[in-house]
Amino acid sequence: MADLPHPLAAFIVGEIRRARGVSGMTQEAFGRGAGFSASHVSAVESEARALTMDFIKGADRAFKNGGLFERMVGKLGAPAWFLPWLDAERTATQLRSWQPSLVPGLLQTESYARAVIRCNETLSDDEVEKRLAHRIDRQAILTKTPAPHVVAVIAEAVLRRAVADFRDVMAGQIKQLTTLAEQSTISVHILPDEVSMHVGLTGPFSLARLPDHKWVAEMENQLGGVVVDRDDDVDTLMSRWEMVRSEALPRRQSLDLMREVVTSWT
Repeated sequence: MADLPHPLAAFIVGEIRRARGVSGMTQEAFGRGAGFSASHVSAVESEARALTMDFIKGADRAFKNGGLFERMVGKLGAPAWFLPWLDAERTATQLRSWQPSLVPGLLQTESYARAVIRCNETLSDDEVEKRLAHRIDRQAILTKTPAPHVVAVIAEAVLRRAVADFRDVMAGQIKQLTTLAEQSTISVHILPDEVSMHVGLTGPFSLARLPDHKWVAEMENQLGGVVVDRDDDVDTLMSRWEMVRSEALPRRQSLDLMREVVTSWT
């Protein structure tokens, strides 16, 4: 059930199945209320088909429960605004990411991701580990068949942001980036520090091309983020992506720079 982390998806499916049984609904009756066929409902309940946010919202409609299951997913798994992006990310055929401040989440090592998540000092240790598990679980899309074609542009400053006690973590992260970048489905490009002014300075964003060839985008900020699907807005971000990408180093030079950064610490 790849559209949500498996433990969460299995839990939500179990709760939907339980609620359907308590209400006395057959799969066919539930499907009519949710907007899905009985065979689709059966496949989701047996975990033969991925649980999606569309199905969760349909379940809320069928039960007329005021969005209980959608809120449950947001509480237990990820912020509500981020859920449509998770659906897009896990079904995408192509992914594009620009990051001026951090390594993209899909490419982070466990140690690097934990350090990033721990920057939020309001989180308990349990909450940190829960968010970490969720982030690492998302990376399963990189090895599925067929895998999406991923292109990431990362600012050079991200690689060099490593004081002495963080260098081992950053070295491991860079090693993972170079390993991933050797795969045919993943390209990592570094935007060198010498490009001091560019359109990407306004902030990070990601783009996903869905199986129906439609593109959607995601942008994060200090208060959360937003998923963008209006054609005009996506076109603007696509244009900015091309501008940032054109300023970045080619693949081979990017790999050389990443290795050079680690070598400079020894």
